[in-house]
Amino acid sequence: MFTGIIEAVGVIEKIEENGSNINFTLSCPFTHELKIDQSLAHNGCCLTVVEISGSQYVVTAINETLVKTNLGKWQVGSVVNLERCMMMNGRLDGHIVQGHVDHTGEIIGIENKDGSYFVTVQYNSEGGFVTVPQGSITVNGISLTVAQSGDFQFSVAIIPYTWESTNMKNVKIGDKVNLEFDIVGKYIAKLINRQNDIY
Repeated sequence: MFTGIIEAVGVIEKIEENGSNINFTLSCPFTHELKIDQSLAHNGCCLTVVEISGSQYVVTAINETLVKTNLGKWQVGSVVNLERCMMMNGRLDGHIVQGHVDHTGEIIGIENKDGSYFVTVQYNSEGGFVTVPQGSITVNGISLTVAQSGDFQFSVAIIPYTWESTNMKNVKIGDKVNLEFDIVGKYIAKLINRQNDIY
């Protein structure tokens, strides 16, 4: 379980194919605190640490994860948002994030609003996911508040601190980002759809 509050960014140091899987080697500021089998969110995607060596660690992404997320687009040197799983005795500063990416979305707009940034993301209709104004959305693992919501697109306003402290400052129009929709909203949508099927 995660909160969507990014702790640090990591850098992809090596990419190795392993059958249909890919092993990613990363470096990050807290590698020395990691343990084998630990869950770590990478751009919002929960991956397990399988190896640690000095200042670097390794995670493995299976083919299903590569297809469903933007991990398959990573290259050596890519900057990745990182968050360790939440501690149960801590504050939930963001929102409840599972680390299970629902979709990728495409950046279709970036506006500099005198220091803050207004980013618009479009996604396809598969899965029936929705957003609502002032609701929560996770973009590349970052807990953000929806500023505007439309049919299969939404916009978020990003403060300068978040912009500079995450990989959002590197995104460009046309880039793919990982999306995890609010778990509460997903349950409500499923219940409504089931109720409509009954009637």
